[in-house]
Amino acid sequence: MKTRALVALASTLLIAACRKAAAPAPPSPAVQVIDVVQKDVPIYQEWTGSLDGFVNADIRPQVQGYVVKLVYREGSYVKAGDVLFEIDPRQFRALAVQSKGNLGRSVAALNKARLDVARDRQLVASSAIPQQQFDNDLAALREAEGTAISARGSVADAQLNQGWTRVTSPIAGVAGIAKAQVGDLVTTQTLMTTVSQVDPIKANFNISEREYLRRAGRKSSAGAEQGPESELELILDDGSVYPHRGTVIVTDRQVDVRTGTMAVQGSFANPGNILRPGQYAKVRAAVETRKSALLVPQRAVNELQGTYQVGVVGADGKVDVRVVQMGPQIDTLWIVEKGLSLGDKVILSDLARLRPGMPVRATSVSTDASGAAPPPASALGER
Repeated sequence: MKTRALVALASTLLIAACRKAAAPAPPSPAVQVIDVVQKDVPIYQEWTGSLDGFVNADIRPQVQGYVVKLVYREGSYVKAGDVLFEIDPRQFRALAVQSKGNLGRSVAALNKARLDVARDRQLVASSAIPQQQFDNDLAALREAEGTAISARGSVADAQLNQGWTRVTSPIAGVAGIAKAQVGDLVTTQTLMTTVSQVDPIKANFNISEREYLRRAGRKSSAGAEQGPESELELILDDGSVYPHRGTVIVTDRQVDVRTGTMAVQGSFANPGNILRPGQYAKVRAAVETRKSALLVPQRAVNELQGTYQVGVVGADGKVDVRVVQMGPQIDTLWIVEKGLSLGDKVILSDLARLRPGMPVRATSVSTDASGAAPPPASALGER
């Protein structure tokens, strides 16, 4: 009996030792959530373009000769009328002197012809000379008058050519690097440099025919300018947004049949001549405004095989994974077309390790803390 009792006691102790107390349930995972934002959002469209001078003047000489002086500083701002180059003026000065001499001779001949006509008019009246001689005097006077007029024109042309040896800028702007140097023989076909008016400066870009028709259909007045929104923004090559906004100044009259696009030109103020022709730039404009759009941070959206999913914490504290339809991206936010409602709490973190129905401990964060601040007025839209 003692042995049997000892065996039973040992068995009881062994069973008790093998049984472990049930492990406590793990705590629910902590997640960050943010409320769905609702607001009016401008949708932006972006076009690739380039900058060009508002006016580009190719500087070519009006006379042929050798360049004797480069007057301007290359790459500097010049005013209209400033001298850029000087061409050897000696031959043109000599021609001017010669033409003045010819004019003096012509004027002397004209004065003599006038005296002859005045004298012979009295003589022919008294029949002292034949009428034929007086007619010859009148013809000589007309010829002398014509010669004097031609001589005056020659003097003016010589003086003009002499003045053209000083090559000036017809506009105010930035003068480029000189393509003609001292000692070069230049002709009227030689490109010496280019001066560009860069304040304001033009931005050239192309819009598609579909974009043009979409904008044209939204114009309320028949005489309004057709094309993108009149207020434009410029994004430079380094990604910065140019501080001055521009306007559309020209929409081309036709669509390019090869590309299906239409050329558009915008104008931007350029104080300090910071922007230069040939620079790469992106032009963007608000093409519409979404009223009462629902927005969530882009990092809260999970893309899986072409579908988009968003995790939501319900009122019961459990995860609900929803398939949503997304719209354009606005800076760090994303418009939700379908699948969410105002007041939903969207999960910002660890969505991949969460499962539908899983209880979580939600911690609300502000819009700023989520790193998804609402976009400024210049935010980019169209996806």
